[in-house]
Amino acid sequence: MNTEASKLLKKIETKEARIGVIGLGYVGLPLVKTFLQKGFRVTGFDIDPKKVDMLNRGRSYIRHISAAELKDFLGRKKFKASADFRGLRDVDAILICVPTPLDGHGSPDLSYVLNSTITVAEHIRKGQLVVLESTTYPGTTDEEMLPILEAGGLRGGRDFFLAFSPEREDPGNKNFSTATTPKVVGGLTPDCLRVAKALYDQIIVRTVPVSSTKAAESTKLLENIFRSVNIALVNELKMIFDRMGIDVWEVIRAASSKPFGFMPFYPGPGLGGHCIPIDPFYLTWKAKEVDYQTKFIELAGEINTFMPYYVREKTVAALNERGKSIKGARVLVLGLAYKKDIDDSRESPSLKIISLFQKKGAKICYNDPYVPRVVGHREYPGLELNSVPLTAALLRKCDAVVISTDHTSYDYGWIVKHAPLVVDTRNAIKRRRKNVVKA
Repeated sequence: MNTEASKLLKKIETKEARIGVIGLGYVGLPLVKTFLQKGFRVTGFDIDPKKVDMLNRGRSYIRHISAAELKDFLGRKKFKASADFRGLRDVDAILICVPTPLDGHGSPDLSYVLNSTITVAEHIRKGQLVVLESTTYPGTTDEEMLPILEAGGLRGGRDFFLAFSPEREDPGNKNFSTATTPKVVGGLTPDCLRVAKALYDQIIVRTVPVSSTKAAESTKLLENIFRSVNIALVNELKMIFDRMGIDVWEVIRAASSKPFGFMPFYPGPGLGGHCIPIDPFYLTWKAKEVDYQTKFIELAGEINTFMPYYVREKTVAALNERGKSIKGARVLVLGLAYKKDIDDSRESPSLKIISLFQKKGAKICYNDPYVPRVVGHREYPGLELNSVPLTAALLRKCDAVVISTDHTSYDYGWIVKHAPLVVDTRNAIKRRRKNVVKA
């Protein structure tokens, strides 16, 4: 181990290392919290001055990060947020947690990662560790980031240390947090791996070292491709069984009784969140470099992308059976978050469902106890709505109520009692009801 690595390792093991986290969203902020809880000093960096201001005033914009926790860390001078990236020189470890979306053509958009890397390169000094946590295709860390970071003359593995460790955040999961979810780590060199592993060993229940950054990048893609493909399978089965008059949820429950060889996945109105709808296509894009067409992944993507259309058509058919047209129909969408009991609406299928209903001429409103307003989604630039109060009068007035997110706070019996038609995409309503249609 070289001298710079030894010095940084000592700082990490004594918790004298100062941590810098770039990107204070659903990945970066929980990571900040975990380092703070383990006794490290942390500076959070973000280009959004509103976020920086809120955090420095002890206000949280993420539901599972409390204001009380923030105020405690601020009061003990353990944490500060900053939009001044010159402060990167003052930290010992720089963790990059920025978005990696798809562009308008379905190709990887690495602009956030590369812009962050350029910023780091402007301030990097000897002895620092740089870790990318954002999900990306194999080769990003070595082939895209490393040349930028080395442009100033410092060398990776000798003067600074570079690694990839994919985030595994699952908002709303009560069983696993950042600290209790094992962490995969891959380094540019053996010293890079040692230093990065030592850092995460301080805060994570178990680290899982792999041979390279590419192996670590591929691990995250495999995790989410596995989910995407299996969700696509049950979504397709749902549509097939629906035509056969078979309840897919009953079939899944029965299959789940097998103690080996089966893992239940559940259908829904489409995929949402920052990982599963996007990550598979990072590998699809990269695979073209080696002249391989990812047919299986792309087919799963087609099925999952179709599900909001399926929900729309089921709703249109149910309205037609009741002598109503979708054009001019009053439709209430319940739940805007991409899954239950969280406040994250990124890539939520509800957004697509609302857009599809609007294109058919329906009058749309939505309710979500955790998402008070929808605005600013780049895929839906014209979509601006506020959550409406959920009342019996509203339910009676609507022609259709679509359960898109099954928040546990909803009283489904009360909803069915007052709504003339309920389209249930999540099996939130278990008993058969005349005014309930499964979709």
